[in-house]
Amino acid sequence: MGRDLALATLPFTLSLIAGSTDTIGFLSLNGLFTAHITGNLVMLAAHLITGDSSTLSYMLAVPVFALVQLLTSLFASHLERLGVATLRPLLSLQLLLLVLFLLLGVTCRSQLHSDAVVAVIAGMFGVAAMGVQTALVQISLTNTPSTAVMTTNLTHFAVALGQVLAGRDVTVVDNARRCISRTFPVIAGFGVGCATGAAGEAQWGPASLALPAALALLVLIATSPQAPAS
Repeated sequence: MGRDLALATLPFTLSLIAGSTDTIGFLSLNGLFTAHITGNLVMLAAHLITGDSSTLSYMLAVPVFALVQLLTSLFASHLERLGVATLRPLLSLQLLLLVLFLLLGVTCRSQLHSDAVVAVIAGMFGVAAMGVQTALVQISLTNTPSTAVMTTNLTHFAVALGQVLAGRDVTVVDNARRCISRTFPVIAGFGVGCATGAAGEAQWGPASLALPAALALLVLIATSPQAPAS
């Protein structure tokens, strides 16, 4: 894959990573969301009401996600002061966190559906990986919709589609078409990621986290300045 193609398809690939990671994490970690992070507040409330004691991961997910994004922003600012492009270092950091998520998930599989310390740590690696991805899209990829949270993307897509179908103003329609071209790939990628993640988890359990880790490695290789043109 040439570097230009890799960069052009990066939002789609990142959404694949997010969709698969979120779904595998949800199925493997007792309903923990690693990408749609505020969904953990719903899970926390539900578990508290039903008397389920497995709530620590849900309590930690939001502050860990926010802290990771803060630290990612500070790290990126440091790189920029040094004159270093931020994209590949942040992709490398995401890959590291996904690999750690995979390793803990595989080695501690029997403890994942609990509040065991190792299960919580594994979940926080997944949350951290998605925190880095969410931040890097804002920092390193300009004019790119979120690749990890789809609610706003779906809203923009639906409204833009309505504007195209109405077709009353040429400028509005042109802007709407550009919006559709930006949001549709990430929505489709996330959906495909969810489907493949669910199928993989059903077949291989937490070992299916190898899928988003492999995709993250592929992206890192493909965005290398020395990547061959296709």
